Amino acid sequence: MILKVEGLHAYYGSIHALKGVSMDVGQGEMVALIGANGAGKSTLLKSILGVVPAREGRIYFNERPIENLPTEQIVKSGISYVPEGRRIFPLLTVVENLEMGAYLRPDKDEITRDMENVFHLFPQLAPRRKQLGWSLSGGEQQMLALGRALMGRPKLLLLDEPSLGLAPLIVDHIFEMITRLNTQGIAILLVEQNAQIALSTASRGLVLENGQIALVGLASELIENEKVKHTYLGI
Repeated sequence: MILKVEGLHAYYGSIHALKGVSMDVGQGEMVALIGANGAGKSTLLKSILGVVPAREGRIYFNERPIENLPTEQIVKSGISYVPEGRRIFPLLTVVENLEMGAYLRPDKDEITRDMENVFHLFPQLAPRRKQLGWSLSGGEQQMLALGRALMGRPKLLLLDEPSLGLAPLIVDHIFEMITRLNTQGIAILLVEQNAQIALSTASRGLVLENGQIALVGLASELIENEKVKHTYLGI
């Protein structure tokens, strides 16, 4: 397992957001995390990244405990995060945004090579290298956010609502790219409100309810689960 979470409890102030969550992601696996708003999905990603401290429990990355490490060290170890709403730097150019994703790396020549790989993966960004982030479309901003995360050379990618606010055709394209990254060996933990596309893309799925794991299974099984159909797929 590249990621293993055991008995994780996390709080926002006095709010008990995660209540003993245990889950894992295998090497090169894509796992979808679905649930209602406020269920704790984003909190789980932020706890893995060290942004929301773990009050109790353990988080292992490549069999090393990381729950007490600073976020910078966690990122440096091989975890990248694409936040909800993309959070690109609007007053920086496309190239400068990508450079921010590699700020912990000393290998300048390799950074340049990786940037060209991002432009190969997202050719829409290549002619916009010098454009400011705010001037990109929503889909282009999501591509830039993904590209920025890739500049850290992650072994594990944490994706928070990559389809949010995007047109259906753009969502399909973004998920094609996510699948492609996964087939290249990057493990992915995907938080996604669109349960249908999340479970259609991932190999396994988890359902989070009120800060606790309610269901776990193969994504193909969860799509057929009556509770998932009724609550999350609108069937």
